[in-house]
Amino acid sequence: PTGMSLQEAIQRVDESTPVPPLYYMINCAHPAHFKEQLENGRAASWTRRIKGLRANASCKSHAELDESTELDRGNPQELALFHRQIKDAFPHINVIGGCCGTDEEHILAIATEVKAAVN
Repeated sequence: PTGMSLQEAIQRVDESTPVPPLYYMINCAHPAHFKEQLENGRAASWTRRIKGLRANASCKSHAELDESTELDRGNPQELALFHRQIKDAFPHINVIGGCCGTDEEHILAIATEVKAAVN
């Protein structure tokens, strides 16, 4: 919401404490909103600090979701493919699940795609 990049957020937290977190997770956002940042930082050490992902089902922005009168459940298969692409590019991310708007259909699709990525 502040417009701060993932890299900057991780670096700020790591620098602000003598004992930084063991790892970070990205949650409550659809991968469409952060995948490019991860890809652009693929070779950077800050991306190795991210070990988990719990994505929203909807690719709408938080502002759009706040104004919505109905739940946007997104596309479970599309969300699963985003997870697989991220897992393929960042195999160290091993805590994977869903956040707002996800249900058992999303989780099954995500699990199926991620399992295929690790096998």
